[in-house]
Amino acid sequence: MSKQKIIVVGAVAGGATSASQIRRLDPDSDITVYEKDRYMSFVNCGLPYYLGNVVESREQLLPMTPEKFKQKKNITVKLQHEVVSVNTKSQTIEIKDHTTGKLVKDNYDILVLSPGARARHLDFDVPHLFTLRNMEDTDAIEDYITTNQVKNVLLIGAGYVSLELLENMYERGLSPTLIHRSEAINKLMDQDMNAVILSELDKRNIPYRLNEEVVSINDHTVTFKSGAVEDYDMIIAGVGVLPNSEFIQSSGIEIDDKGYVPVNNRFQTNIPNVYAVGDIATNHYRHVDLPAHVPLAWGAHRGASIIAEQIAGNKDVVFQGFVGASIVKFFDYTLASSGVSLKDLEQFDYDMVEVKNGTHAGYYPNNTSVHLRAYYDKTSRRLLRAAAVGITGVDKRIDVLSMAMMHRATIDDLTAFEVAYAPPYSHPKDLINMLGYKARQ
Repeated sequence: MSKQKIIVVGAVAGGATSASQIRRLDPDSDITVYEKDRYMSFVNCGLPYYLGNVVESREQLLPMTPEKFKQKKNITVKLQHEVVSVNTKSQTIEIKDHTTGKLVKDNYDILVLSPGARARHLDFDVPHLFTLRNMEDTDAIEDYITTNQVKNVLLIGAGYVSLELLENMYERGLSPTLIHRSEAINKLMDQDMNAVILSELDKRNIPYRLNEEVVSINDHTVTFKSGAVEDYDMIIAGVGVLPNSEFIQSSGIEIDDKGYVPVNNRFQTNIPNVYAVGDIATNHYRHVDLPAHVPLAWGAHRGASIIAEQIAGNKDVVFQGFVGASIVKFFDYTLASSGVSLKDLEQFDYDMVEVKNGTHAGYYPNNTSVHLRAYYDKTSRRLLRAAAVGITGVDKRIDVLSMAMMHRATIDDLTAFEVAYAPPYSHPKDLINMLGYKARQ
């Protein structure tokens, strides 16, 4: 393998893992990672749990530093260095060094883009309004809570990050309130199955309002679209993200109408020596012929491995596609789904089957109910989507159904699923089996 100069943009999951995996297969090439923020490789998914004091040590969220990366892997990481433009013809990038304010240039043989996405911000200029996307956000929220003795917090938006934050603020001892601009909460999930979210809020007397928006913020007084006027010590908004793709808009790298970068099954962009991975990249589903954007951790890590294999010359290692598995814990319940989105289902002539049963044998103690649902194409009978909600046993069912979709299984194949049965764990005919049997009635 010839020695190459490889530049990676972004040092969180997709970028840092890409650099690490490339080094694993390529001991000689020069690898430099540019990251615009102050920290690298932080545990993004753990941020709400640190704010809820579930993760006790801040250091647990920061397993890697540039010094460790250099020492262990001989990879150079430059923090607070923002790539502001790319020239794919000259194979150069321009970087702003935020520590000095200077612009510098660098050249590459191979470029890996993993700049991620940033939180959307509400158009209110108040010091107690926050978003949660990175370590800087986390530190700012933690500092404000402790410095200002925060007692109540308004959470805007009902995606999985907002739901995780709400739970963690409550468990920390704060009084959260949730608002969302529509009735469609936790949009990756079947909406009727989200009823447990509202019941968990009701159980704890946590205020929430759907079809609600903020009209104005005057100091700590918030006026809402409904006419309600309330005071909050802190506000955290989770109202979506925007891709960090502005710096490549004039590069010749293809960008879709939403600002994301389409890639092929090698994670190549339309420019062969430029790859993209993580939140910025769009790909395709594995089990159906549809495009997919799945900005979750598994895809970033899998994409990083495939990019490394490609650079190492292992061209037969390609991406087979997403099945879109996702899961969220909300107080006592777990909600999970896999497969095409609810919107994508509209492109199929499909049927749905569901079961509601205990997670294990009814006579064994501590049984809890699982609601399991599967969608399948009426003609091919191939599985399209699955969703599950319950207190226990949800993750293993959705993982099995994800594997089934990965192998393009039909609803009838579920009857042949061989469960590892014992009374504390399952039924002789598992809920997954029952989906298949019910679909044959």
